[in-house]
Amino acid sequence: MQVGDKKVVTIDYTLTDPAGKVIDSSKGRGPLAYIHGGGGLIPGLESALAGKVKGDALQVDVAPEQAYGHRDATLVEAVPRDRFPKEMAITVGMQFQAHTPQGHRVVTVVGVETDTVKVDANHPLAGVPLHFDVTIVDVREATTEEISHGHVHGPGGHHHH
Repeated sequence: MQVGDKKVVTIDYTLTDPAGKVIDSSKGRGPLAYIHGGGGLIPGLESALAGKVKGDALQVDVAPEQAYGHRDATLVEAVPRDRFPKEMAITVGMQFQAHTPQGHRVVTVVGVETDTVKVDANHPLAGVPLHFDVTIVDVREATTEEISHGHVHGPGGHHHH
């Protein structure tokens, strides 16, 4: 069975940056299962997996356009220090959930001044070319329930709590 829309695809993967540093991997966590065509993977990886079959191993290089986009300078802004709790020690590299017009975003502190905190709402991997080492563990039809819920049930999928 080939990878295609409405198929549940289970993959083992390791994601590295251009320097070869591991950013994410299914090793030690078990494979990832997703519904193909459901928007669960970045577009560049999903399109590379289309048409492949169980047992296929591939190396995929994904440009930022097909991953998390390019960095957007307008997403870096200075926030008044008094918007943060006084007792909170704010350091560069801290991450917060922020409410933005685009919905929930993770923002990263990139600078701390006396009266302002500079935050960056770009995805941490924006502008980074990504390299995936992927093995297709399994391909099966998605169930009607999985399609209506938009995610995989059972091993490798998200569980309802």
